[in-house]
Amino acid sequence: MGICGTAMGNIAVLMKRQGHTVTGSDTGVYPPMSNVLADEGIVIEAGFDPDRLEACAPDLVIIGNAMSRGNTEIEWLLETRRFPMVSLPELVSREILSHRRNIVVAGTHGKTTTSTLAAYLLEKAGLKPGWMIGGVPLDLPSGAALGHAGGPFVIEGDEYDSAFFDKRSKFIHYQPQVLVLNNLEFDHGDIFRDLEDIQRSFRHVIRLVPCNGCIIYNADDTNLTNLLPVNWTACISVGLSKQADCRIVDFAEDSHGARFRLRWKDGAKAEINWRLPGIFNARNAAMAACSARFIVGDTMETEALLAPLADFQGVKRRQEILLDRPELVVLEDFGHHPTAIRETLTSLRAHYPGHRLTACFEPRSNTACTGRFQRAFTDALALADACYLAPVNRPERYPENDRLNTVRMAEELNARGICSGAFESFDTLIEELTEATKKKRDKPRCVVVFSNGSFGGKLPLYLKHVS
Repeated sequence: MGICGTAMGNIAVLMKRQGHTVTGSDTGVYPPMSNVLADEGIVIEAGFDPDRLEACAPDLVIIGNAMSRGNTEIEWLLETRRFPMVSLPELVSREILSHRRNIVVAGTHGKTTTSTLAAYLLEKAGLKPGWMIGGVPLDLPSGAALGHAGGPFVIEGDEYDSAFFDKRSKFIHYQPQVLVLNNLEFDHGDIFRDLEDIQRSFRHVIRLVPCNGCIIYNADDTNLTNLLPVNWTACISVGLSKQADCRIVDFAEDSHGARFRLRWKDGAKAEINWRLPGIFNARNAAMAACSARFIVGDTMETEALLAPLADFQGVKRRQEILLDRPELVVLEDFGHHPTAIRETLTSLRAHYPGHRLTACFEPRSNTACTGRFQRAFTDALALADACYLAPVNRPERYPENDRLNTVRMAEELNARGICSGAFESFDTLIEELTEATKKKRDKPRCVVVFSNGSFGGKLPLYLKHVS
């Protein structure tokens, strides 16, 4: 149930590859996950229907964490107890992660890219890892793979809850041997009260790392350094400071890409030249490099292990370039938190210094739709030259006083000299963005679309109009 979620869809693929017959139901059926499932021959039923579920007679029902009480299939299952049901994380733990060397990548930002990087490095090293990635990687054959039995398995460790009946964070189920902690900020305001509430969940997963494992963490994030190191397992710090066990030094980026060096206290080193933007991606690479080094051990030199990063392309919808012409560059990014938006816009300034930078933002996540980050979103988007604010997703869920006020954001951005507008519909937004894009200017334009949804399904229409 909820099969078109990224995690659900990828696990459905792995279950199919293990020989199970897999079907699923969902309401939001759209690419890329719908295409991935179709390619595997997995049938997706639109909507939820208890009669259809009963006729299917499954051996097990997997409940996505988007499902809640009131759903007709949920209510039928609870009333009849006809078929057993489990949460997705419980299934993953039971069917896949037992007897594996698991790399669990957690944190507010960068989980998908870091997981992809770790799996990519281990794959290139010949270890035949398995992985489950919350996105569509450009350098791996799919977002999910079983890999070699008993070998390493890389999985995103989401701090969101597991199911309506299991409010523990998903990563509590994932049996980490290597735990990667990229960063820690407040998010998911619908289930966490405050930052301390999130830290409590991170403390729990930290306690699950065995003595023969390790924790790799961001030494530049005080929200993590307040939790680490611990005395029951190895802890490897990553950061810009001289005290970090793995240092990122000499970072620079321009229109040709980014360059930096990694230096470990044990003497290992590597120089990275790649296409991914931003210091945040350099940190993702350092985290993945440390996890890969731990798994590989002494069997491979660090420079050889990390050499494939030069060809790494990234993940769809993570600073993904959709159109690249001299007068217009269009990118799509999954950013839905002020920090992610700020860092991406900062990087795009370096990559496209001569362009007029235009940010389009869809407030869609449960936290982004509230007013909690009103100031932070405004400050982050002020790094652009122009800003187009899409309507808040399902605004009726929030009292007006608690809702993100995009009109006020646009007014303040305009007062700062950032040409901005708050739109009541995606159609109007795309119409005005298209008109502005087609106007002749003395500068080329770089348009970045921030959304953890589909941006109203209108992004292909914009690309069609301006191509």
